[in-house]
Amino acid sequence: MTARRVLMYTTAVCPYCVRAKQLLSARGVSQIEEVRVDLDPAQREAMMEKTKRRTVPQIYIGDTHVGGCDELVALDAAGKLIPLLAGETA
Repeated sequence: MTARRVLMYTTAVCPYCVRAKQLLSARGVSQIEEVRVDLDPAQREAMMEKTKRRTVPQIYIGDTHVGGCDELVALDAAGKLIPLLAGETA
């Protein structure tokens, strides 16, 4: 399976970020491109501009903005996460 790029905006102490990373790992994602918005205020501004949200994590799979941890869990529960990760059209 060729996995799509996973980008996640995170902070150091974020239980939702940890949970999202654990779920992605359990679904076969071995590499997550993390952008630490707590270390770079400009990255937080860019995240807010791009997603229209202030909270972390903000997760992208390929070009698809999944949202936060709750949305990721819901996507997985609906059986749509693995196809999205595999690059299949939903």
